Amino acid sequence: MLNQNMLTIEPEYLFKIMNFMNKPIYITDKNGMILFVSDMSCKLIGKKKEELIGKNVSQLEKEGFFKPSVAKIVLDKKQNVSVIQQGGEGTGVITGHLILDKNDEPKYAVTLGYDIPDFVGYSSQIKIEELDSAFRYYLQELQKLKAKLVRTKEVPFFIGQSRAYDMLKETIEKVACVETTVLITGETGVGKTLIAERIHHLSDRKDRPFIHLNCAAIPELLLESELFGYQKGAFTGANPNGKTGLVKLAEKGTLFLDEIGELSHSLQPKLLQLLQNKTYMPIGASQTVKADVRIIVATNCNLEDMVKEGKFRADLYYRLHILPIRIPSLRERKEDIFCLLQYNLEKFNYLHNHKRVLSTKVVEVLQNYHWPGNIRELENIIEQLVIMAKENEVAIQDLPKRLLDSVCEEVSIPLNAGNSLHEVLESVEKSMITQAFHHHKTTRDAAKALGVTQSLFMRRLAKYAITKEEK
Repeated sequence: MLNQNMLTIEPEYLFKIMNFMNKPIYITDKNGMILFVSDMSCKLIGKKKEELIGKNVSQLEKEGFFKPSVAKIVLDKKQNVSVIQQGGEGTGVITGHLILDKNDEPKYAVTLGYDIPDFVGYSSQIKIEELDSAFRYYLQELQKLKAKLVRTKEVPFFIGQSRAYDMLKETIEKVACVETTVLITGETGVGKTLIAERIHHLSDRKDRPFIHLNCAAIPELLLESELFGYQKGAFTGANPNGKTGLVKLAEKGTLFLDEIGELSHSLQPKLLQLLQNKTYMPIGASQTVKADVRIIVATNCNLEDMVKEGKFRADLYYRLHILPIRIPSLRERKEDIFCLLQYNLEKFNYLHNHKRVLSTKVVEVLQNYHWPGNIRELENIIEQLVIMAKENEVAIQDLPKRLLDSVCEEVSIPLNAGNSLHEVLESVEKSMITQAFHHHKTTRDAAKALGVTQSLFMRRLAKYAITKEEK
């Protein structure tokens, strides 16, 4: 029986506990996608976690990393097995355990590796049952955490491992602790609203309102009344009871003004007054009203250029520019694309009751795409693939044509008559690998520039027989 005291272990520490076992451990979902891999497994195989998590064991078996894949056997046979497996630096015994859901249907596969002498001394049925019970508990907690992530609105941006991601996260945590106005900039679709919400939820105002106003979505004549409200009888056709403005609704909370570059010249001095004096005047009022509100603004425009062109007040710009946060585009954080692909695939599989997986070629194309619409575009494409794919494994043919054309055009590969899609994509890959190899001094730098691991880059060099002499 599982010791009841284990039920008090916090789920986030179970990963560390499993690593302390110092054994090769894999956990896959019912489709064979790897969800967890221990440090020992990575060491034996010679691959990093990010190269394994999200991969399908069938593909890794084809590439020769597992001989055979125990998880695949467990899922195919729907029973626990123990086999001799070759992989990485040696041979050992791998036990595979099938974890069932409440309807006795396959949910996860867990594999645990032993050296052969160790296995002989550890193969008692009692110990195996104890281990299986512990894994059952862990996987139940993992399932709960994944379900929570799918339902949490703020999660999609806060997934990543790039340096740009780490720096942004650190900046957000710093500015959340103060009351100063924040200016968020970045391309369309990078998640500016998400960042504003995150700052609010990390601040002391988190239990107060977060009010969002898109300055470009409301006509100029109505924007002032929406923002500051008006007194009863302020103008013909006004609500006889007056109107409460968004500044008032955000009292003691946060007011987020998106698309601030669209704010009219007539409203800019009134916003400046709110920022400087924390006061404003509703339409039709005879005296100012005090406001206790934190202001966060965002734009995809270059406000500095707008100041030079006379389209934006210089004093307002400098008042907004105290704590600027620039959100990097996906092109600047390519290391995070794979994590975001897997998260959104899981989310939309859940929402639409599908079991889609991305083929290796599809992942490569998506990682090489330049993502002009950033995270919003990535989310939309993954949802489209989940809904429209013809098979559970999303194939190249399922990708939008504009995406494939963009990747081919970016590396100047013509779609010659008679070329299959597979041949074209291999040409794209070879061209990008060749260009990076000749442009950078080391394979590590070349791999980093392409957003792939060095080991994957080296395998592609070997696959296409690329040398420094090749032009």
